[in-house]
Amino acid sequence: MPDTLLSAPERPAEILARHAARPTPRYTSYPTAPHFQGDFPETTYRAWLAATDPARPISLYLHVPYCARMCWYCGCNMKLAARYEPVAAYVETLLREVDLVADALPDRLPVGHLHWGGGTPTALAPADLARVMRRLGERFAIADGAELAIESDPRTLTDEMIETIGRLGFTRASFGVQEFDPAVQAAINRVQPPEMVARAVAGLRAAGVAGINFDLIYGLPHQTTRMLEQTIAISAELGADRIALFGYAHVPWMAPNQRMIPTDALPGPAERAEQAAAAAAALERAGFVAIGIDHYARPGDPLAAAARSGRLRRNFQGYTTDDAETLIGLGATAIGRTVSGYVQNISETGAWSRAVAAGHLPVARGRAFAGDDRLRGHVIERLMCDGRVDCVEAGRRFGAPDDWADESLAALRPLAAEGAVAIHGSHVALSPWARPLARVAAAAFDRYLPDGRGRHAASV
Repeated sequence: MPDTLLSAPERPAEILARHAARPTPRYTSYPTAPHFQGDFPETTYRAWLAATDPARPISLYLHVPYCARMCWYCGCNMKLAARYEPVAAYVETLLREVDLVADALPDRLPVGHLHWGGGTPTALAPADLARVMRRLGERFAIADGAELAIESDPRTLTDEMIETIGRLGFTRASFGVQEFDPAVQAAINRVQPPEMVARAVAGLRAAGVAGINFDLIYGLPHQTTRMLEQTIAISAELGADRIALFGYAHVPWMAPNQRMIPTDALPGPAERAEQAAAAAAALERAGFVAIGIDHYARPGDPLAAAARSGRLRRNFQGYTTDDAETLIGLGATAIGRTVSGYVQNISETGAWSRAVAAGHLPVARGRAFAGDDRLRGHVIERLMCDGRVDCVEAGRRFGAPDDWADESLAALRPLAAEGAVAIHGSHVALSPWARPLARVAAAAFDRYLPDGRGRHAASV
C-alpha cells in the first residue's frame, strides 16, 4: 500500500457530510473526561499540587455555574439564580477554596492566564467579583501582562459590572452570541438583538478591555446557511477580535433543557456540514484567520501569531496561547490539569460547598497519566492545533519506539483514501478542506475511545 493516498472519488462536501455525524470527543484533554475515575483521592491531588514547579507560571480557571436565564441549547453545568443569596454563598465558598488550594501549593505561584467561565461569571455582584480577584492577587502572583478573561451575557451585563471589569484589569471578554436571527434566538431562548451586544462591546472597549471574543453556533434549530452568514457579517461589523464557531451538540440525555428543542427542527448532517463550510468561508472573507478546527482570529491577534509559529495550544477553554503545564480549576465542576494528570471538582454545588467547608479540596474525579497518555495527548493536540504531526518525532520526544503509531496510521487509511489526510511515512497532515475532520483523525490515536465509555457529539 502506498504511503500517500490522495484520490477523492467524491466531492469534498460529500465526504465531510458523511463523517459529520460520527460522534467523537472534542479533545480538550486526553484522556478525555469520560475516562476520568470517580472517587479520586484528595491526597493524590494534594501531592500533585505540592510537586508543582514554583518557578513556572500556572493558569487559573474559575467556574461560576449561575445564570439569570436558561438557554435551551446550553450543555454546561449551570443553575438558575432567581435570588442572589445562593450566588453570594457560592462566592464565600470560592474564596475558601482559593485559600485551600494556595495552601497546598509550594509557594505563591506566578499566574500567566486567568479565565472566568460558567454559567455566567458576571452573575456575581461587581463587589464580589472584585473580592475574589483581590484574594487571587493575595494568594498568587498575577504576572504583569497576564491574560485575564471573563465570559459575560450582554442581556444582563450592567454598567457597574463593565466598570468593575475594566478597573480590575481584565484584558479579554467573551460573549455567547450564537446567532443573531430573531427566529433562531427565540427557538433557543436567548433573545439579544445586535444593538444589545454592540452596547456591551462599546462599554467594555471604553473600560479598557482590549480583546473581544464572540461564540457562534451552527446547527441550531431553524437555522439556515444564509442566517449564519448574516450573523458573521454583523459580528465582524461589531469588531470581534476572535470568533469561536461551534457545532451545536444536541445531548438532551446530559442537558435536560435541550429537550425544549425539537429534534426535527435541527439541520441534518449534510446541512451542518454546509453551514460549517459556508461560515468558514464567510469568516475568512471578513478578514479572520482560521485557527484549528473552530476558532478564527484577526491576523494581528496573539492567537493567530501562535498558530503561525506552531505554539497554539488546546485546553478546556478551547484554543489558547496558554502553554502552562498546570491549570488549576476552582469552583464546582471545574477541571484542572497538573504535570501528573487531570482532576475535576464535585459538580453539585451543595456537595462542593460542604467539602470546602470541611477543609477538603473538593475533587471528585481524576485521571493520572499512565502508559503513553502524554505521547498520544501530544499527537492529538498537534493534529487539533496544526492539522499535522510527525509520529516518529513525537514518539522519540516521549521515548517511544518508532513503530508506536503503526496501528493508528492504519486506522487513518480510509481517510487517506478519500483524500482527507495525507500520510507520508510517519507524517500525517489533514488536507486543507478536511480541517473540520481533525477530531475524526485524532480519534485514530485515542486508545480509550473503542471501549465505548461516554457519549459524544457529532464531529462536524
